[in-house]
Parts: sequence; C-alpha cells; structure tokens
Amino acid sequence: MCTSTIGPRHKGRFRRKIEELLENTKIRIDGENPWDIRVKDERFFRWILAEGSLALGESYMEGMWECERIDEMIHRLLTADLDRIIKPRSLLLDVLQAKLKNLQSPARSFTVGEAHYDLGNELYRRMLDRYMIYSCGYWKKAADLDAAQEAKLDLICRKLGLKPGMTVLDIGCGWGGTARFMAERYGCRVTGVTVSKRQVEYAREFCKGLPVEIRLQDYRKLSGSFDRIVSVGMFEHVGARNYRTYMQTAARLLIPDGLFLLHTIGSGESSSTGEPWLSRYIFPNSMLPSPRQVAEAAEGLFVLEDWHNFGPDYDTTLMHWYENFRGAWPELKQSYDERFRRMWTYFLLSCAGSFRARRNQLWQIVLSPRGVPGGYVSLR
Repeated sequence: MCTSTIGPRHKGRFRRKIEELLENTKIRIDGENPWDIRVKDERFFRWILAEGSLALGESYMEGMWECERIDEMIHRLLTADLDRIIKPRSLLLDVLQAKLKNLQSPARSFTVGEAHYDLGNELYRRMLDRYMIYSCGYWKKAADLDAAQEAKLDLICRKLGLKPGMTVLDIGCGWGGTARFMAERYGCRVTGVTVSKRQVEYAREFCKGLPVEIRLQDYRKLSGSFDRIVSVGMFEHVGARNYRTYMQTAARLLIPDGLFLLHTIGSGESSSTGEPWLSRYIFPNSMLPSPRQVAEAAEGLFVLEDWHNFGPDYDTTLMHWYENFRGAWPELKQSYDERFRRMWTYFLLSCAGSFRARRNQLWQIVLSPRGVPGGYVSLR
C-alpha cells in the first residue's frame, strides 16, 4: 500500500492530473453518476499515477475509494485506453522476471491451484451454477446461469462430435462439471486433471458412479491416447513460454482422427505477462494468449478447424457471478474478511468491464491433427 505523506499543494496537483486523464471518459471524481469515483483518501491520486491499474485495484481493497458501478467505470477507462497511458512502475520488473524465469514451470504449476482454486469449495458453490463451471456461459438462448452453462457444455460436446464410449481428456477439469456432463449426457469415459486439491476432492464426489477419473496432475505428465481432448478455462495459466509444449502434449495424446477443443480467454495483443493486479491477487502467473501466440503454438501440429468468439457473453456471466457472490456474502463473511469481499468484488466487476469494452475475448477453438475429411462443420 502507498503510505507516503503528501503535502497539500501536491494533493491538488495529483488530483488535477487524474481529472485531466478522465476528461474523455465521463468519469468524475466525487461525482453523482454510478460510475463516478468517490475518493476517501487523497493518497489515491499519487498512487494511481505511479502504479496505474495495479494501484486502482489495491487502493479499492484498502478502502480508499468507492464506486457504485465498478464494471461500468472499468468499461469507460478501457474504452479510453487509460491503462495504456498509465503504466505501473513495477511492470518492468514483471517483464524481466517473465523473461528470466518460466513462471508456469512444472514446479510452479500448482501455485494457482493453492492460491485461487483452493480458497474454499463453498465460495465457488455459492457463486457458480449447479455444475460448478468456472468459465464463460453461452447466453444465445439462455435466461439464467444454469441454462447458460449447460448450453455451453452441450455446445462443446456437439463441436467435438461426442459419441457413447469415446474417451475424453479434460485438461483443467475444475470441479468436474464438464466431465460429469459428458459422461451423463453423451456416455463418454472422461479423464480430468487439475492442479487444485480442493477441486479433486469435490470432483471425485461429484462424479461418483460415472466413468470419470479425476487426477491431481500437471498436464505435462499425462500419458495415453484419447479420442477427444477438451480444455476449458485452463490455457490462461499455461504461460507464453509453455504454449508450444502444451500443444505438443495435446498432439501427443490425441488419436490421429481426433478433435481438440480449446476454450480460453484471449487478448488482441501478444504479451509475456498478465494484468498486474489480477496476476498479483487473483491468478498468480496467469496471462492471456493472443491469436498469433495460439496459432504459432499449434503450427505444424494441428489444423485450425474453427475459431468462435463470444466474449460479450463473459460480461453477462461475470455479472451473474457477482450477484450470487453479493447475495451469499452474509454467510460467506463467516469465513472471509472485508478485504477479501472488496478484492473479490473488484475482481468480478473489473473483469466484466473489460469484456464489455471488448478488450478481452472468449474463444472456442477446434483443432484436428490432420484435418477433418471433407471439412469441419462449424456449430453455434
């Protein structure tokens, strides 16, 4: 947290600078619109100028400002490209570290499981749908979160052309919802892997009695052969240095006439680091791939059959998660403190704003080792 003392003259100067930067966003300091920022601590202004988006999230966690509609505020900031104007001073260190170290190496791969996915199954049970799917729903015809997630799961199954008896590998299986859906609805035998101990506990119980095996395992340690591979919301944790290894692993495990569906958040710009605040507080060592990075990683290994972008659906999904989290807080606060509530609120609403601004995308990419004879039929 920023703790330096700021003289009265500098307070005004820093505030004026922020107000100038916000001029084209229609966000006002201490304004009356729901997306306006109401500052409670004057140190906020200097901190933001020094650390940009990292400070924006940290200062909210510390209670230095309030905003009724953080999602809409972030939407306006990103539409105006203010995150590209104010860069965190610490970003240079993050870039250097990413160049020197493989932050998503096998030895580090369980970090995000311990830091995020092991926070507590009750938290996720109260926030998510009945299948415990922690990724974007498909809202084309859905009216609620359960329907949107089932529509997404069924879309995935149809894109993969699942048939009874097929073997499916689920890389990043979460709490087992995708595996259960494929086993129950399509009669498949599913192997799921995750780096979260709490997810393994839940998924094994959730899929009990079905032809589903759940493992606590890094994807690079996998062996065997599968008719289909699916990976939903896991590629964001792979890291740019490992994209090629990830694709090589999938190619090694998939039968020659199989299909691989990759469901991932994506960015329009290639990067070797993640968003600073999210990387520090929510998803350690995470980053979003670009189209070029995905294509280069798959080059020579797969034929790209289909690329489906429904990023705006993530805005809707995140807002439903937030409403569920907010509604469950009276019970959840027995296990989590006020700082966690503010952190989680900022996480869900700022991500919703980023998808609303079309800064982040959501892709479902279908890949085949040799190309589908006669061509792949795209489904929506």
